[in-house]
Amino acid sequence: MLAQHFNTEWCPEFAREYLHTHGKAYDFDDLLIIAKGQIALEEKYSDLVKDKTELLFIDTDMYVMKVWNEYVFGKCHQFILDEIVERKYDLYLFCNIDLPWVQDELREYPDEGPRTELYHIYKDLLLNQKVPWVEISGDYDQRLNTAIKAVNSIIE
Repeated sequence: MLAQHFNTEWCPEFAREYLHTHGKAYDFDDLLIIAKGQIALEEKYSDLVKDKTELLFIDTDMYVMKVWNEYVFGKCHQFILDEIVERKYDLYLFCNIDLPWVQDELREYPDEGPRTELYHIYKDLLLNQKVPWVEISGDYDQRLNTAIKAVNSIIE
């Protein structure tokens, strides 16, 4: 499998680090700090990926920050909206909610209702932007195989 022969970097998620340090109680302004920290990490890790034999996987982008802002606070920082326009990606791997929810000290929304609502919000965003995307669903092996196939399709 071609994608397995590439060097990869995984950009950490700044939100987890921030919330572990500052606690789970966050406000609207904290989300701007998190968004700026996430972009700083993305830039740092993007600098490590120099050629076509290296891939960078990013778990959280400004679309995620937009949805988080709007879902929790009903509004979004202009900085995040501006960054959505500026940032360029090659592919989105969109994970379905067909696996059971797993408890995590920072994870929100264990109930099916909000998870389904958020799934549709994210899917609508993907449908209305230009970057290719593929839905990742099924068991863990199916998900991995679908993701590898999708990544291979853009690097071949």
